[in-house]
Amino acid sequence: MADGPIVDFYSFPYPTRMVIARLEGDALWVWSPIALSDELRAEVEALGHVAHLVSPNKIHHLFLSEWKDAFPRALLWGPASTIAKRTDLAFQPALEDTPPPEWGPDIDQAWFRGSFMMDEVVFFHRPSRTAIFADLIEAFSEDFLQKHWSWWQRPLAHIDGVTAKSPHAPGEWRLSFTDRTPTRAARDKVLGWKPEQATLAHGEWCKTDGLAFVERALEWIGKSPEEPQDDATA
Repeated sequence: MADGPIVDFYSFPYPTRMVIARLEGDALWVWSPIALSDELRAEVEALGHVAHLVSPNKIHHLFLSEWKDAFPRALLWGPASTIAKRTDLAFQPALEDTPPPEWGPDIDQAWFRGSFMMDEVVFFHRPSRTAIFADLIEAFSEDFLQKHWSWWQRPLAHIDGVTAKSPHAPGEWRLSFTDRTPTRAARDKVLGWKPEQATLAHGEWCKTDGLAFVERALEWIGKSPEEPQDDATA
């Protein structure tokens, strides 16, 4: 993993983080690329050759161009929503639920859809048992909020449910999932991975007890109709 600079998202400061995984033959899988400095480029080149540049959702596209320019042989990947947004770039076929053969042996994926706002592909790195989330789980620390968010912005993080004490997808995004059948299927797939860790693009990542962390963060999705309901809601 590598942390990048803070970016402005509709006047709210957001930290950035990318993930690099080594595949067979020293091929590097780069998820949500951050700003590419000379120092970072040297560190990446020392690890192997960049083969895949991955956008997990249509928001995470800002630095794809500079990485593609630096590593022209790398393949670009993203869901259809990213591809539609970045028509200036040539992508591989849209990412959905099934990982492409280029990384299927090492990395699985689940496509969260059912929202009229945005979708996201969540990944699972099998060797490290790490689930990888972009905006589907955000967990801003109090220290970060105190340093970078203004007095009137900080309460919104708590209202929105995107703090380290209560990590979730932003509240407005959660409400936009009007068809939760595919969302529940993706959630169930992620829980079936039984992740030991969960890394996030924005905020404090989970180093232990990853399954419980993810289960709590995604509980807003609700149970599948075939699952037994609690007595209070049955």
